[in-house]
Amino acid sequence: MQLSYAAGFEESARQVAELERSGLDLVWVAEAYGFDAVSQMGYLAALTERVQIASGILPIYTRTPTLLAMTAAGVDALSHGRCHLGLGASGPQVIEGWHGVAYDRPIGRTREIIEICRAVWARQDRLVHDGPIYRLPLPESEGTGLGKPLKIIAHPVRPRIPVWVAALGSKNVQMAAEVADGWMPLFFHPEKAGEVWEADLAAGRAKRDPSLDPLWISAGGLVAIGEDAAAMRDLARPLIALYVGGMGSRERNFYNELVQRYGFEAEAKQIQDLYLDGKKDEAAAAVPAELLEATTLCGPPSYVQERIAAFREAGVTHLSVTPLPLGEQSAAGVISQVKEWSA
Repeated sequence: MQLSYAAGFEESARQVAELERSGLDLVWVAEAYGFDAVSQMGYLAALTERVQIASGILPIYTRTPTLLAMTAAGVDALSHGRCHLGLGASGPQVIEGWHGVAYDRPIGRTREIIEICRAVWARQDRLVHDGPIYRLPLPESEGTGLGKPLKIIAHPVRPRIPVWVAALGSKNVQMAAEVADGWMPLFFHPEKAGEVWEADLAAGRAKRDPSLDPLWISAGGLVAIGEDAAAMRDLARPLIALYVGGMGSRERNFYNELVQRYGFEAEAKQIQDLYLDGKKDEAAAAVPAELLEATTLCGPPSYVQERIAAFREAGVTHLSVTPLPLGEQSAAGVISQVKEWSA
C-alpha cells in the first residue's frame, strides 16, 4: 500500500506497524515537494520488523546516482535488508519548478542510474562509469581533474537491492521491462493492460539480462468490501482528475495519454479542459464510471475476489491497495482479507 499522510506521518507510520501484523508485505513512501521520503523510510524501519519499505518514488533528478545508491544502502542497513528503491522521473513542473533542474533524457538517466547503483552495491571494484549522461570520475576537462575512482566505504547488507521504475510512456516501459526488478504503472486497467502494455513489455523482456528475475508489477487501487462498497469508487475521482487533468500541460500529460489509450479519448480531453479551467469538481465528475470500476476493487466479497484475480491474470505480482474499511471493519481487517484472497 501507499503510505497515507491523512492523519499525519507519525500516525500513518504506526498504522503501517499494525498492518504489518495483518499481512502487509510492502509500503510505498512517496516524495513530491513536501517532506523527503528517505527520513520517513528510516522512521518506518525503526517501527517495523518485516514489512518491505520502498520509495515510491524518489525522483531521479533530485540526487546523484551514487547518492541514490548510498541512500538505498543506508535504509537497507537500518531495516536489515527490507529496502526497495523506487525511481521515477516525476514531471517538469516539479523538477524544473521546485528543484530548478532541467527535465531532460529521463529514460537514459534512469538506465544509467540503475547501472551505477548496482555497481555501488556490488562493491566489486572502484566505481568507474562512462555513460552518455553520467561520467564517474568526472573528466578532467569538466572539473579540477582531482576526481578519482572510489568504492563505497560501508559494506551494503545486500549486493542487489530491488529497483522499481514508475513508467507509463512506451519507451520508458520498455526500459523498465529490460533493466528494472519491478515496474509501477499508475491507473492500471487489467482488462486493457495487454492491449496497451504487452508489446512494450515484450520488447523490454526480449533484451532482459538472464541473471535478472522475472519482472515484478505493482498495481491495484482502492479496496472496499461490502454490498454497498461500489459507491466508494467515487473517492478515486479527485485523484484521477488531478493526474489526468492537471499533472502536466495540455501538450504533455502522460496520464492523460494513458487514459486515451484505454479508449477514453473524449473523456480525457474533457477532464483536462475542466481541470485546467479551474473546475476541479466538474473534472472529477467527468471521470468515467467504467474507468473507476476497472482501476479499483470495491464491491461485495465475491466481486473483490474477481478483481484480485483480474489483476493477477494481467500480470500483477504485487497488489497495491488502499483499504477503505466500512462500518465496523478496520484497515487491518481489510488487509488481512485481501491477503487471504490473494494467496
